[in-house]
This record gives sequence, C-alpha cells and structure tokens, in this order.
Amino acid sequence: MSEQSMLHDQFDSTDERSELATSSLEKPEKIKRILETALLTSQEPLSIAALKKLFDNKVNTKQLSKFLEELRNDWIDRGVELVQVASGWRFQTKIEMLPFLSRLDPPKVPRYSRAVLETLAIIAYHQPVTRGDIEEIRGINVSSPILKTLTVRGWIDQVGYRNVPGRPALFATTQDFLNDLGLCSLDELPPLEELGSLVEADASTNTLTIADEDPEPKSALRDDESD
Repeated sequence: MSEQSMLHDQFDSTDERSELATSSLEKPEKIKRILETALLTSQEPLSIAALKKLFDNKVNTKQLSKFLEELRNDWIDRGVELVQVASGWRFQTKIEMLPFLSRLDPPKVPRYSRAVLETLAIIAYHQPVTRGDIEEIRGINVSSPILKTLTVRGWIDQVGYRNVPGRPALFATTQDFLNDLGLCSLDELPPLEELGSLVEADASTNTLTIADEDPEPKSALRDDESD
C-alpha cells in the first residue's frame, strides 16, 4: 500500500471518529431540555463544570454558554427566570412574583436591624475587615450576636488574621452572600444605599430570623472582645 493511500485511510478514519462523536451528542433542543431539568431540580446553583457532566464533557464551555443564554431567553416572559450567580446558574422566582406567592403561605420575614445592615455593608464594601475596623467606621460597638448571626446565615466568614499585635480576625463576605443577592462577583455590588433593598428582597424568601440586638456602648466591651 502506498504512503498516499495510507494517509487517505487515516484521514477517513479520523473523520469517521469525529462524525461518530458529533452524532453521539443530543440535538440542541434536547440539550436545552436537559439543562432546564437539571437547573429546575437542583437546590443549588450549578457551575459550567457541573453542567458539562450531564453530557460526559462532550459539550464545551462556549456551547454551554450559548445554550444557557437561549434558555434564559426562553423564560424571559415567565414568572421564573434563569440567572447566573457566583456559584453558577440557577432558576429563581422573579421579585415581582413574590407578593403573590406570599398569599399562599405568608412567610415569616426576618427582621434586619439597622445594625445588621450597617455591619454587613461595611464588610461587603471594605473587606477584609476586623471587628475593630467595623466599630471604627460605625462609631459604635458591634455586638457579638450580629457577627455570629451573619456567619450562621452564611453571608460572612473569618478569612484570616491581621498581622498586628493581637492578630484580630478578618471577616469577608462569602459566595453564598453573592448567590443570595443574585450577583456573580463583588464588582456587581450595587451602590451602598441599594444594598438594604437587595437584602430585604432575599429576606422575603428566607425564614431565618436575624438577631436584632442593640450594640453595647463601646466602653462596656470586655478587653477580650476588642481588637
């Protein structure tokens, strides 16, 4: 067999394998239905890496992004929307639909005190910060229950220690914070005055009660609580 003939057979074989791989993929509409089903039934946002597993990684990132955008447009006029957040993609109820849903089962809306909102805002816009940083900006003490409740809520976490005497703990917001507010990154944080509205919107679909304790006067803090 000549070298030219061998090369021709090799190319034919490669084309056949490529054609076979392509034919093994689902049709575009079925891919979208698979994505739709996975996203509707998942309790957490799904990343691109997770969605690729649905197709044995035979659909690449660019293709998936295209299908997700098409799926988002398919749902644009409905009461549920497909959104991209920090952890990936998810379906969620549109904000304007929440008042109607609350008539079916009025939720116990958490109360976010001014102290909680101020503390969360300072951490979000100045992170990483210590408890002392927060108190300096607010001009008043931060009670321990506020930090604890924000931590339990999953919105803030301890991310390290400042390299100064006493090594005070550093706090920052979490990926759950971005997910709950429908944001992909900290770059999408709204103006400070709008943050409270986003938090309250999330509260309408969450039943966790946020501690509403008045901060102690700064002079009343124990030495071991200060930074």
